[in-house]
Amino acid sequence: MTPTNGRPTAEDAQPGVRPAPAGTAPNGPSETRSGAGGAEAGPGPAREGRAPAAPDDTVAAVVTQWRAVHPELNTGPMEVIGRINRCAALLQQAEDAPLRRAGLSRAEFDLLGALRRTGHELTPGELARETFSSGAAVTKRLKQLTERGLVERRGDTRDRRVAHVRLTDSGRDLVDGILPEQLAYETAVLSVLSTDGQTELATLLADLLGRLEGRMGALRA
Repeated sequence: MTPTNGRPTAEDAQPGVRPAPAGTAPNGPSETRSGAGGAEAGPGPAREGRAPAAPDDTVAAVVTQWRAVHPELNTGPMEVIGRINRCAALLQQAEDAPLRRAGLSRAEFDLLGALRRTGHELTPGELARETFSSGAAVTKRLKQLTERGLVERRGDTRDRRVAHVRLTDSGRDLVDGILPEQLAYETAVLSVLSTDGQTELATLLADLLGRLEGRMGALRA
């Protein structure tokens, strides 16, 4: 979903919501009733006088526009998936800065990183699985990295159709040199969130990713 140019102003209140009667708390009492003569709960915790501000980002603008076009639809998923996609695009641009200085693409660095972190040779098929890439894309990247002297291939002694790929000394030194700079860059990008906020976000994303990977794996089975 690509945000459009221009950002419409979000409404300050939801349509159809009536103001609280005089004499009630600013946020209104929190009550529950169960059947005739049911017990009445007391007011909820005290809150600040003003409600949290509505989100003000490109996805919020897109959601507002879709609500105007299709007010009967639930746009909640857009607010989650749209923001994940938008954050991913912005973070990708940020993460690529140190790599561009080294003359690498993100995909090439992921391939080199897979060889470095696993610590052993991998076949092109294994590299494709490790980097979530197609076989054709891995073959193209390996050709470019081999020409730069960052990886080398050797044939399998038992099956000439199989190749084994490993890092050269230059490739290992390049990955080890970039990684600290990469992590420092990512730390700076995420510094807009508190440490607790980063931990909470990582936990939520891990839960979502685990569930999605399990679900997609079941669908492919």
